[in-house]
Amino acid sequence: MAYVDGYVLPVAKKHLETYRRMARLAGKVWREHGALEYRECVGEDLDVKMLLPYPRAMKIKPGETVFFSWIVFKSRAHRDRVNAKVWKDPRLNSMDMKSMPFDMKRTMYGGFKVLVAA
Repeated sequence: MAYVDGYVLPVAKKHLETYRRMARLAGKVWREHGALEYRECVGEDLDVKMLLPYPRAMKIKPGETVFFSWIVFKSRAHRDRVNAKVWKDPRLNSMDMKSMPFDMKRTMYGGFKVLVAA
């Protein structure tokens, strides 16, 4: 079964275009190094009344939105090999982490083994 790296992160709406450019580059780099799929999704229907909505869970500030993003790999071992190459790629490792268009301290991340693929 596949393996997925998942991210949920807050992005200031005024930085959406900057984030889009950065995400396009990141997607290109991940795919070139072997990722099967790369997706960046911006929140649209986040004012839900049931369960725990992302904005409340992430303590979204006025002017921010939520991104739900994932990268698909063949396996965890494949993910580890691809990510090792990605983080050495000069197109990404030259980015200044302090000037990211999102709040790194409130970014959630994890690796997930696919249990069901329908």
